Amino acid sequence: MASFSVRPLGDADREAVRRFVTAQWGSEIVISRGHAYRPHEMSGFVAEDGDGAWVGLVTYRLAPPDACEVMTLDSLRPGMGIGSALIASVRGAARQAGGRRLWLITTNDNLNALRFYQKRGFVLAALYPNALAESRRQKPEIPLVGFDGIPLRDEIELEMALTGAG
Repeated sequence: MASFSVRPLGDADREAVRRFVTAQWGSEIVISRGHAYRPHEMSGFVAEDGDGAWVGLVTYRLAPPDACEVMTLDSLRPGMGIGSALIASVRGAARQAGGRRLWLITTNDNLNALRFYQKRGFVLAALYPNALAESRRQKPEIPLVGFDGIPLRDEIELEMALTGAG
């Protein structure tokens, strides 16, 4: 199994983040709860292999007074612990910033994400039916059908309490 390291993003990484997010998400913007965000303008962490190639990326935004939203999470080598390490890095940064809640939005078709996050301590917090209809107004690239042929309609919010959490 190949090894990797995780480091915080720096200003010199912004263009690489923009390209990475565009390749993984179909656009340099992501939509969460009706708002457009540019992950390349946010804080985050990158996972690199021994040769310095990016094998994972997480971006996040602090939402005062005490929340942190994970905006994007991608692992290019599933099953190696990259996603878990990136989430742990965000959890640490959020706690250091005084965060009490870590949260994120995924879509109803993303069963892998639902499985991944719940295994790492996130719980289902809210369902936003038909939220993607509004999201498509801002990001028309969002397809009508998602993973496994599931109609892409709803946003699902997951959260993790940071106080007392491992």
